[in-house]
Amino acid sequence: MSVHIIVDGYNLIGCDKGLTGNLESKRNRLVQQLRQYHEAKDYPITVVFDGWRSGWVYQVEEKAGAIKVIYSQQGEKADSVIQRLARNMGSGCVVVTSDRELRQAVEASGAVAVYAGEFGAKLRNVDREIYLKAEDFEVDRELPAAREQPKKGNPRRLSKIERRRRERLKKL
Repeated sequence: MSVHIIVDGYNLIGCDKGLTGNLESKRNRLVQQLRQYHEAKDYPITVVFDGWRSGWVYQVEEKAGAIKVIYSQQGEKADSVIQRLARNMGSGCVVVTSDRELRQAVEASGAVAVYAGEFGAKLRNVDREIYLKAEDFEVDRELPAAREQPKKGNPRRLSKIERRRRERLKKL
């Protein structure tokens, strides 16, 4: 089953580099990173940006390679576009955002929400792997040594939503 990734664009940019400076170059860089991620993992990806303050009168959709880029229409936030997409796709999508209200809304429609920082780390790992392949280095991935002492902590099981979120995050 293919997982469709829906990204809250400005949320991911904001958690990584902040929303100050040249936003157009930051948007382009994010789309470029998502293209590289798509090439490595082959998941369909849609990134949604806010256009509610100074956007177009109508919702604008563009293709950047295999990445679908959506700008919400003027007066509409990206969150409502993402909610609509997640509602249509249901459990077949993963939404990347750190917005609490949006996370709750998409989880209610059956989608899995992943924190923007967690997905940002996945994007950086793909960037690093591409760089290492380009330089003909081998990535040495040794498993960490086993703990000598048994794990401590709460033995209770995680919530169903948290287990689903972690399961999907592993697959990304």
